[in-house]
Amino acid sequence: MLIIRPALFIKGARKRELAPTENEGELAPKWKGKVAVEEQRRIRNRETEEKSVGIRGRSFTILTPKFIEGYIDSQDPLHDFPLWAKVWEASWVLADFLAGMPVEPEKRLLEIGCGLGLVGVVAASFGHKVIMTEHNPEAIEFARANAEMNHCEDMEIIDLDWNSPSFYGRFDTLVGSEVVYHEKDFEPLRRLFERLLKPEGEVILCEGIRKTSLEFFKEMQRHFDLKAQQKSIRSPEKTVLVILCRMKHKK
Repeated sequence: MLIIRPALFIKGARKRELAPTENEGELAPKWKGKVAVEEQRRIRNRETEEKSVGIRGRSFTILTPKFIEGYIDSQDPLHDFPLWAKVWEASWVLADFLAGMPVEPEKRLLEIGCGLGLVGVVAASFGHKVIMTEHNPEAIEFARANAEMNHCEDMEIIDLDWNSPSFYGRFDTLVGSEVVYHEKDFEPLRRLFERLLKPEGEVILCEGIRKTSLEFFKEMQRHFDLKAQQKSIRSPEKTVLVILCRMKHKK
């Protein structure tokens, strides 16, 4: 049985932006070369907008697409819908969690489906040794731009296809937020975890509470020991519940 602990409420907000404050702390191929972020904040000549994120006393600036229409296939709008183009609440929660996790310099952390790059940028800024991965080329450009804007210019960002990974290596920690939307991804993700996680390593995922994510965690219980905790992130407009799940190989 998947056990979800009671919610830990993440308080605090500024204007319309969510600002989690977990545990009494204020929420503050290898990709080389700089992404062209012009003074007008354009990437590939498309407008962007800045979002300010405060995590545990530190401020981060995240570029997001101003309009997502240019990233949607007009012939098939649901095909590869740009879910990466938003800073999801689960990403805020995971970023805050990693910011508060003790740093062990010898350990390596790999983020899957990094999207805009908030989680990896925050984790690296708080001292973790991070590699971000993503398969969408436009998301990779935004992740690189956000790494540069937040003084993480040396961050590695690797193109990783879950269905056909060409990347090799073993990591102490695998993390991801809002990566489970389709049942077809369950088995590729499980195989990816088996391939990239060290025997004593840990997977940390944060997902919105929905049928697909709950079914995924139930399926993963067949292969991993799970500890799940419900968390909440609040703004003046709404409260969003997410699940933070930590997974280790069965002993």
